[in-house]
Amino acid sequence: MKLAVGPLLYLWDRGTALDFYAELCDAPVDIVYLGEVVCSKRRVLQKDDWPLVACALEAAGKEVVWSTLALIEAESELATMARIVDGSAGHFEANDMAAVQHGAGSPFVAGPHLNVYNEATLRLMVEHGARRWVAPVELPLTTIATLGKSRPPGLEIEVFAYGRLPLAFSARCFTARSQNRPKDDCGFICREYPDGITLYSREDQPFLTLNGIQTQSAAVQNLWSHVDELRAAGVDILRLSPQSQDFAAVIRAFRDATDATGATTPFPESALPGGYCDGYLRGEAGIDRAV
Repeated sequence: MKLAVGPLLYLWDRGTALDFYAELCDAPVDIVYLGEVVCSKRRVLQKDDWPLVACALEAAGKEVVWSTLALIEAESELATMARIVDGSAGHFEANDMAAVQHGAGSPFVAGPHLNVYNEATLRLMVEHGARRWVAPVELPLTTIATLGKSRPPGLEIEVFAYGRLPLAFSARCFTARSQNRPKDDCGFICREYPDGITLYSREDQPFLTLNGIQTQSAAVQNLWSHVDELRAAGVDILRLSPQSQDFAAVIRAFRDATDATGATTPFPESALPGGYCDGYLRGEAGIDRAV
């Protein structure tokens, strides 16, 4: 079973991001997704930085995939998407149907933000060139297993196995709004929140996370204890979404679990508010956690 590191969903400073990808060169992961998925205004790295990062990762034996925006709102964003797709040599992740249509005929990864919930839609993706499907985070394992049994030959299945769950996108920037700033003059305030802003319920329980225009769960989905079930369901790849703390330890724990017949070492407690969850995989409320 392969391990993938998903695209960086937060706005980190350039030095932190470069150090993060340099460490991934030596990490026991197989695939690294690069690029911006959340906000086109964000510039984690400069235009000339990305090719250098990609070359270093590929030299270290990693497969590099270029991710595209999940919410495209402007002609400039369409142009950027087209440039990414055209320059990726078939190694791109489509998170919007515009990317699927633009890259039709080239191999691509059908990202988790596409609405693929049944056999017919999955076949449609394959007809357009999909070689890998990242299941939407809310799909239960029973559905993933059903789709896995009927999948077209050669199609890989990837599951979001670790990280705050990406739940929704909006044209409004919640992070800017929380600081009484307009979206067009945000000052990149999200840079001050390397793991987003945690929202609490009236009962003072962590509930959601604000990440620019993206709403995430406060709890971190952690499917470490379900590795054997995921393998039995036909899952080929586990996606680990970057976080600012303890990510190297997370990678090691998942690598040990996928290489062994079963995970035996307790997983460290979450460094982020909200703890862990795995409810969606079991067909329950996403925030739930199995005892």
